[in-house]
Amino acid sequence: MIFIHHKPSNNKSASPLELPRHVHVIGICGVATSALAIAFHNKGIKVTGSDKGFFPPISTELEKHNISFYAGWHVEKMIESGLPDIVIVGTASGSQNPETTYADANNIKKYSYPEVIGEYFAKENSIICAGTWGKTSSSALLSHIFEKANLNPSYMFGGVSLSHDSSARLTESNWSIFEGDEYKSSPTDLRAKFFHYKPTHLLLSAVSWDHADLYPTETEYFEAFRKLMAIIPKRGFVVACADNDGVKKILDGFDGKTVLYGNNANSKMSGTADLDYSYDKIIETDKGISFTIYHKGKSFEIISPLLGAYQAQNITGCFAMAHEHNISTDSILSAIADFSGLKRRLERRLDGKLSGNGITIFDDIAHSPEKASATIGTLRNIYKGKIIVIFEPNSGGRSRESAPKYSNAFNKADIVIIPRLTKLKVSTDKSDQPMEGDELAMTIKKTHSDTIYIDHDIKLVEYLISTSKKGDVIAFLGSHGFRGMIEELIERIK
Repeated sequence: MIFIHHKPSNNKSASPLELPRHVHVIGICGVATSALAIAFHNKGIKVTGSDKGFFPPISTELEKHNISFYAGWHVEKMIESGLPDIVIVGTASGSQNPETTYADANNIKKYSYPEVIGEYFAKENSIICAGTWGKTSSSALLSHIFEKANLNPSYMFGGVSLSHDSSARLTESNWSIFEGDEYKSSPTDLRAKFFHYKPTHLLLSAVSWDHADLYPTETEYFEAFRKLMAIIPKRGFVVACADNDGVKKILDGFDGKTVLYGNNANSKMSGTADLDYSYDKIIETDKGISFTIYHKGKSFEIISPLLGAYQAQNITGCFAMAHEHNISTDSILSAIADFSGLKRRLERRLDGKLSGNGITIFDDIAHSPEKASATIGTLRNIYKGKIIVIFEPNSGGRSRESAPKYSNAFNKADIVIIPRLTKLKVSTDKSDQPMEGDELAMTIKKTHSDTIYIDHDIKLVEYLISTSKKGDVIAFLGSHGFRGMIEELIERIK
């Protein structure tokens, strides 16, 4: 076995954590599972993996790190170099595939990826970035700040960073930073992922009912966050966004230490109690944003290459968390200035200023009506031409209970296109079926007349080419990969 020592932040001694020699990942092609595979590999641990199929960029990353993987479920390949010490089972790989069944029969310890994070990655100081939105960007930026401050954190976030070598890292420090997802841990473990991460500190960006398939009511959704806050120890604290009504509801009745941050203007309009950290004077261009943060009578000028005024909120939350942990402001500001963001977070796939024809293409993971609305608002603030949106929601956004949230969500777009939606595993209960593309288009069309449903990918690409012109923006918004339409469109436009 390999041992890794935690460095304690007090005088108590820490016990060594025993790491496995061989990890096998069933469903290694996921964003999270591949990141954990790379993190274990980088600690000198043998890693193997299997999945139904492999596609860039994940397959490319696994190959770059010389991780052995194969397509399909093959027990003989899983054990050809000996029995693995542990098996990580990806959410989409199923509980009855032959490799999982073999692990059960041979008493090989199985983990979901949130369980692995809690067991091997969570440290004495465990910072969780949670919220309906903002958590991925915040956890990536915060880990970057802590790395630049030489605190060497373990971390995990569910995206591909343009400023990190990988999306997960396992270190020997006593710091860890994780994206705290509120969705279920596995098909058989309905607890939110963030309950596994042993939180000592929480950065809470927003709470707005989501994932209606798991949380049928707003009350149930909010209760998950209340339970998370309840397990923060007395030595820890919560950094919370006072701009968000849901966060304010969650904070009501919480008796632990709270550090509030938010927009100066919102604070004055709502009569919010004094903020510990506030921000204003946001300037946004197609090169990024700049703004000012205030704390205890001091002001700090922020320059970031990230697009979108909403990023000022995420950055301020990260600034507050880092500052409360006594990282120097110079170090924080420097890390913010050179953090390039994440793929699929307003990622500019084609720059109209460089493409010759003036059409700009964005790819963003905005898979709910609220996230889509915020992303479109950002693009409208920066660009003057038409904004054409191709939107595919997550599974929760396809429930009929979510329909009211689509009212006026796309008003700042000129054209909204719903593509053929990804097939979902659905209940046999006919009264509980998700919206398909045509129904979703009709739902949005109630408040946005220029909404259409195009169920054929080639026809959709042709429509975009014929409709767009110089100065226009085409934005693909959704959690799925759009089946190569983005790449096809870029090639055709070029």
